[in-house]
Amino acid sequence: METLNLPSIVRKTLAIIMGGGAGTRLYPLTKDRSKPAVPLGGKYRLVDIPISNCLNSGLRRIYVLTQFNSTSLHRHINASYQFDHFSKSFVEILAAQQTPEGSQWYQGTADAVRQNLRYFLEDPAYEYFVILSGDQLYRMDYTDLLTTHIASKADITMATIPVAREAAIEFGIMESDAEYRITRFVEKPKDPAVLESLRLSPALLERLQLPKNSELYQASMGIYVFNRKVLEECLDNDFVDFGKHIIPAAIKERRVTAHIFQGYWEDIGTIRAFYEANLKLTDLVPEYSFFETNSPIYTHRRFLPATKINGAMVRQAIISDGCIITDCSLERTVIGIRSIINSGSTVRHSFIMGSDFYETAPPPGLPAMGIGKNCVIDRAIIDKNARIGDGAVITPEGKPLNMDGDNFFVRDGIVVIPKGGVIAAGRWI
Repeated sequence: METLNLPSIVRKTLAIIMGGGAGTRLYPLTKDRSKPAVPLGGKYRLVDIPISNCLNSGLRRIYVLTQFNSTSLHRHINASYQFDHFSKSFVEILAAQQTPEGSQWYQGTADAVRQNLRYFLEDPAYEYFVILSGDQLYRMDYTDLLTTHIASKADITMATIPVAREAAIEFGIMESDAEYRITRFVEKPKDPAVLESLRLSPALLERLQLPKNSELYQASMGIYVFNRKVLEECLDNDFVDFGKHIIPAAIKERRVTAHIFQGYWEDIGTIRAFYEANLKLTDLVPEYSFFETNSPIYTHRRFLPATKINGAMVRQAIISDGCIITDCSLERTVIGIRSIINSGSTVRHSFIMGSDFYETAPPPGLPAMGIGKNCVIDRAIIDKNARIGDGAVITPEGKPLNMDGDNFFVRDGIVVIPKGGVIAAGRWI
């Protein structure tokens, strides 16, 4: 195999991050913000993951496409990703807009790229386009993906990940030959016979150094590399989505190759997936860690004071900057920036997102921002700027898996207090 000039390839590559649609499955976390702007791990945002993967891979020309509730995402990206004036590096947002060519919202991932294609093709230096999702938790060196793409002389390369049978029915599943060329794609296969026919072959399992009897399937990660001309031609139609339309059509007439990724990857598309991904960060040795010094995750620098703990029992917790925690109990919990937790409170198996600012005094008639005294919070997500009054109890116990309540929601068995939500003193949810 010829040696590839990776610095040259990286300079010829543009990254495009899909900001997602309305994010209905993450509601109410997406009530006032776009999906990529949802807080993650105490001090980050979902969009920081693909952007940081790009920067750590040397890709420094990045567009983020969005259309719903994009104000907080604009604010975060403008504050977080600033480059010098003497390079071509940028992270820019392209929101849906009316133009002489059209005035529609993005109808899907492919339509979003099509509507902005003129910006992507302005610079003739771009030969490769890496298209990424904005709501996944993983760490990947995209130069490996580009190497696979160029070495296999592919028109399109898709990142795939081996998944077990029970998970396969929720993904687009690929079938590829021993040389990784994709020959078939089935969206969320339910038929047992079809599913059986899509299993990773013994030859592929051996190449991946996996047990030969493994019942695994190649799931699409929603990550693609396109050659410039191929992207133009694939979008010269009215197809609206890459996974549902563009890729299945391309497999029939183009060389589409799989890049099989074997690291940690989580699609954060639902409240349950979001909740579990955050709580797993508190594990003693988490599958995904923010402590990787060689590939850090970047975010907004806030210059907050160190967290102050005035007595607490803490077991498996992540505590972010600028918190004040007093005589409370924390168990398997993620505590976001500027969180205030008062004496006698117990927080377990929860994600407290914290606050956007410190307040000197609460408005008349409202509890102070943060968690009051003697509260119990169990299996919950408390969004930013929430006010939980003294003695409040928040738990999904005895409630249906999904319901809308008075200033609270239950999704997938998790109680969610929305951004700015107020729970009165003594209230039991």
